[in-house]
Amino acid sequence: MDGTLLDPWERVSPRTARAVQRIVASGTPFVLVTGRPPRWMPRIVAELGLVGTGPDAAVPVGQDLQGAGRGGLAVCANGAIVYDAVGDVVLRSSDIDPLLLHDVAHELRAAIPGCSFAVERPARGARDRVDEQFLAEEAFRGVWSNADLRVVPTDELVGKPAAKMLVLHEQLTSGEMATAAAEVVSSRLQVTYSTSAGLLELSAPGVDKASGLASVAADLGVDRSDILAFGDMPNDIAMLDWAGHGVAVRNAHPEALEIADERTASNSDDGVAQVLERWW
Repeated sequence: MDGTLLDPWERVSPRTARAVQRIVASGTPFVLVTGRPPRWMPRIVAELGLVGTGPDAAVPVGQDLQGAGRGGLAVCANGAIVYDAVGDVVLRSSDIDPLLLHDVAHELRAAIPGCSFAVERPARGARDRVDEQFLAEEAFRGVWSNADLRVVPTDELVGKPAAKMLVLHEQLTSGEMATAAAEVVSSRLQVTYSTSAGLLELSAPGVDKASGLASVAADLGVDRSDILAFGDMPNDIAMLDWAGHGVAVRNAHPEALEIADERTASNSDDGVAQVLERWW
């Protein structure tokens, strides 16, 4: 979504909104797939001009996927959460066990001195209290200022299941951190990143954007060969590889560009819309 569907100012362009609206009007499922948590989705869905959100807007269409017919489904937190923006409800969440959070945080702090941690905890919907969802250490807030987060002690941070763990370092790139983390974490957690600015995103084992999208596709009865996916960063690579046709925007990370079946224009030039307009 960021760096791909959204422009460099994190907005939906009018051209992109029109293209997505045509997809939904045709009856084709449209699913947002992002590293962001559900609380970011209502604004994006509204900018796309697709659906109202909240319980009053919910119209069941089967299998609890209320938003499927109106573009209201989102795979969030890099595949860990499936969210229905029409009913404002989290349908599924694949979380990291607290004991594993504790162990990995301890080991990463030793392997990457100077790093700090935050977690995104699962929510029932986008309108749950933010200070119960986004928790961080004091050192994390000192670098990554965000009005949403609440500072807590490390023991509290890792004391409950989390949809995603964030690891931050001021002086390393995300790629450098990922190399160090892979040696420590191994297969116990999924390690990826969506920015090069020293921030890792860790999910439960086997959880990534591909697995999240695959679960939604199975619910909707859509074969992977019929899926068109777009992305730009390493957290998109598994999805771009899994989908029937993976498209990377021109501003994408080199690894995403390499794995994609096609390259389109950058997110500042409506690259996603340019591809969608071939069929819708």
